[in-house]
Amino acid sequence: MVAPSRYRCRQQAGQVHGRVRRAARAQTSDSSAGTRERSPAPCRRLFIASEPAVKRLYPLVRELAADGIPVAVSCRVLKLSRQPYYRWLAAPVPEADVIEAYRANALFDAHRDDPEFGYRYLADEAEAVGQTMAVRTAWRLCSHNSWFSVFGKGKAKNGKRPGPPVHDDLCAVVDADGRTRHEFKAEGVNQLWLTDISEHNTDEGKLYLCAIKDACSGRIVGYSISSRMKARLAVDALEMGVARRGGDVAGCVVHSDYAEVFVNPRNPCLS
Repeated sequence: MVAPSRYRCRQQAGQVHGRVRRAARAQTSDSSAGTRERSPAPCRRLFIASEPAVKRLYPLVRELAADGIPVAVSCRVLKLSRQPYYRWLAAPVPEADVIEAYRANALFDAHRDDPEFGYRYLADEAEAVGQTMAVRTAWRLCSHNSWFSVFGKGKAKNGKRPGPPVHDDLCAVVDADGRTRHEFKAEGVNQLWLTDISEHNTDEGKLYLCAIKDACSGRIVGYSISSRMKARLAVDALEMGVARRGGDVAGCVVHSDYAEVFVNPRNPCLS
């Protein structure tokens, strides 16, 4: 058997290198084309952390190795180090990415149940199901996946927030000096109800109390207590107040400083 000439060996090596380069260019073009496509839906289920450009070539090296091209050749052509590749091959999905995915899923579940919550309250809801994280981490995950509160307003092109609030403050008045202030007065019952939510720390955890007060009589017409600060807390208090006042409270104004819980489009009784 005649040994192959040096020219033939160089030709075969050039063919292997050319194949690796073409595969690398195809991989790069696919990833760059994906960046120009429309971004996924805001409420996708799983958060995928952005990987460095080097790690995106590791699956290509694995595929080329399955086709018979040595890993050393692929790494040399692609200018990769073999030790990080073998570490990635032993654990393609790092533990940090798995933990972050579980945290993102917990935030998504809380955002789906209460879309009016901001990232701080979503972090509290995630902690209640066992996914503890820093507030900054919750902000980063929610911002990356566009999980914003339905009451939040984005900034316009000029950097200002567009327009006034979507609701009218019926308790606001303008005094003689031109300053806007509030007057909580009513001439009769069932004309103005004032409500708020208070948080209490107990030995078994946090407890939330929602109470509704009639501005005319000063009586508590309804209340609700729960260990979770959800929209149902406000709904139960309002339903109790309506039931105790005979069910006919048409024209009554309910004023609250906690609009995130009380103004919920998913509950018709709050509209």
